[in-house]
This record gives sequence, C-alpha cells and structure tokens, in this order.
Amino acid sequence: MSEAFVIEPAGELHGSVTIGGAKNSALKLIAASLLADGVTTLRNVPAIDDIATMLELVETMGASVSREPGAVVIDTSPGVEPVAPYELVRRMRASVIVLGPLLARFGRARIAMPGGCNLGARPIDLHLKGLEEMGVEFNSSHGYLDAKVDRLRGSNVTLEFPSVGATENIVMAAVGADGPTVLENAAREPEITDLVTMLNRMGAHITGVGTSTLRIEPAEQFGSVEHEVVADRIEAGTFIAATGIAGGEVELKGARYDDLAIAISKFCEAGLLISATADGIWVKASERARPTDVATLPFPGFATDLQPQAVALLSTSGGTSVVTENLFDGRFMYTEELVRMGADIRTDGRHAVVRGVDRLEGAPVTAPDLRAGAALVVAGLVAEGETVVSGAEHIDRGYEDFAGKLRALGASIERRPA
Repeated sequence: MSEAFVIEPAGELHGSVTIGGAKNSALKLIAASLLADGVTTLRNVPAIDDIATMLELVETMGASVSREPGAVVIDTSPGVEPVAPYELVRRMRASVIVLGPLLARFGRARIAMPGGCNLGARPIDLHLKGLEEMGVEFNSSHGYLDAKVDRLRGSNVTLEFPSVGATENIVMAAVGADGPTVLENAAREPEITDLVTMLNRMGAHITGVGTSTLRIEPAEQFGSVEHEVVADRIEAGTFIAATGIAGGEVELKGARYDDLAIAISKFCEAGLLISATADGIWVKASERARPTDVATLPFPGFATDLQPQAVALLSTSGGTSVVTENLFDGRFMYTEELVRMGADIRTDGRHAVVRGVDRLEGAPVTAPDLRAGAALVVAGLVAEGETVVSGAEHIDRGYEDFAGKLRALGASIERRPA
C-alpha cells in the first residue's frame, strides 16, 4: 500500500541526529562482494529500500545474505549465476553496477536494462565504451544486455565525462583484468574512495584515489573482508537544508565536513552557520535564508542530489536565486509541486529562477523521485497548514526512518496510507 508523509509546521529543529551509511556507497560495495569467493561483511549499511533491492539481487544470483545488528554479511561461496533479472533491475538503476564485478569474476554477464528514478536521459554508454576498450563484447535484445570476454585486458581508458557509475564499473572490472588499467577523467566522489578502499583490502592495488586518474593493478585473488560504509553526505545535506528552512540548531553525528565542503559553503552563503565538530557537523540557522546562486557539478562541486533540497530552502529566502542543473536534464520536474505549495519558481531548460516568498502553504503534493520527495518534506516543515507528500516509497529508497529522525528534532511528521 502506498503511503504519504504528513507534515505540519512545529517550529525550529533542535537536537542531534545520527547520519547513516551512504546509500550510494553501500550499493556498490554490495556489488563488489561478488568478486570474492567467500564472505564479505559490511557495517553501517542503511536499512533502506534500495539496499534491500540490491541484497535481493545478489541473493537471486546465488549468494547467501544475512543481516546482523548494524551489518550485512554476504557469502558468495554457494555459487553465483551472473544474471541480473528484469524484475529487480527495473526497480533500481544502480543495479547495473554488478556488470563490472561479474565480468571480472566470470567473464560474462546478462543484465536487464536499468530503471530507477526518472531524471531524464542517463545512458550507460560510458560504462559500455570503457569496458569495450578492455575487450568486452556486448549484445542487446529483448531488454537485456549480454556481455562476454575471454580475458579482460588492462587498458588506458579515458571517460568523456566523470561518470560515477562508469568509474565504478570500470574499476571493478579492472581489478580482474590481465595487466594494469589507467582510468583518466575518473569521478572523484567520496563513495568511489570508499569502494577503492575496500577493493584494495580485498587484494587489488589502486592508486590515485581522490584524483581524476586511477591506476588499477589487478588482484591475484580476492579475499574476504570487513568494511564500514562511509557516512551519507546526501542525508547530511538534507538535514542541513531542513535546519536552514525551519531554523534551529542541530548536530549531525557521523557526518563528514570535507565531503560536503562546497555545499556547506553555499549553505553558509544562504545564512546558515556550519562547522565541523569532533563527532560530525554542527548547523545553526537563526534568520531567514539569504538568496544565493547554485550550480550542480561533479564532486567536489555541489551535488545534484542536494539540488532539490537547496531549492526548497531558497524558496523561502529573502530574494531571488538562480539554480543551474548541469547533470540531469529532468531534475526540475518536482518544482511544479513546490509551486503548488506557494513557491515562486520558473524553470527554463537547465535553469530555475527561485524568488523567495514570505510563506509556503500546506498542500497535497507527490514525490516524483527520491531527492525531490525529501525536498517536499523539507518544504512542509514551514508550510502553513498540513502538507501531504504522497509517494513515500521514493523517499524510503534513500533515507532510513526519515520521519523518525525529523520527529526526534521536534518536527511534526507522520506516515499514513496515501
């Protein structure tokens, strides 16, 4: 049954909230577990729907999966069949990330074409082109992609764009290749650093982490490892935006300041006070947000996954802001829902002009995707009257107990059938 978040304004947010493990890292680490013939233990894995889907996927392939308090244990020794079925891949685009490790281990894979949030064109051409340079042959028919290679060969691969998914797929394939691979124009996101750290512990030797050039020396064999997932910078940024719009003082335990440096600088331009603490990040907002221009870019730039939350905050600022989306052409679909709440937003292609209004109004709205849904909840924290955000299942894909964490800070939010 579909559910909705119901929010009423309840004043400022105060207290502390623990930031969970990064969805965008944990998904790829689960995929990387397919490289090993044995047990991988991942700690700080968030209990969210996308993680459940990825675990179901590797289980369907033949792995044994069990959850322990705060951890997931994946045992591939029972045997793995390198086929990712449509009924699971269609639910989550990130499922395509199993392609690299399956090719590294088996030299073949059959993957349904990916689904996930509808954010416009997000082709996997860069993944395929890079893998082709390593000797992989692809054929597609009836919605499936068949890949095979006799032996992956180390190569020099240059990405046309620093795609996170392509970087991850190529790196996980390269650790099983014959000879070294040099990947140029690689993505630099913290989640890739987390993946590389685990791959190195499994037996690979990858250098250049945090830069745009990665050199990957293959592993002789992949050992069992335990690994703790890095904190979720997008969840942390969402709670920063929530504090900014509602006001108050909040500590984000476990959050990593450096992973959010550019976003934090923009939130500070908007009037928030933010600093690193021994345990995470401290946020304070005591005045109406100031207008500021935002442009999304690959890391270390402003994350596209924080753009909707930033727009929600700026919709109540004391002036006009211009927000530019440089990564996904369908990312502004949610603005029509904010306009239903009284926001003044005009979009033109990749640009949104956000004129701050004195107040938002509660209204029934629908979450079109994960981050847009979170932004609508953030807006509902200060909207007069009741805001009902349908499509809670989108938000559940990326936030563990979102309502509970907001309630612990003083928000008035609950779930009910849509």
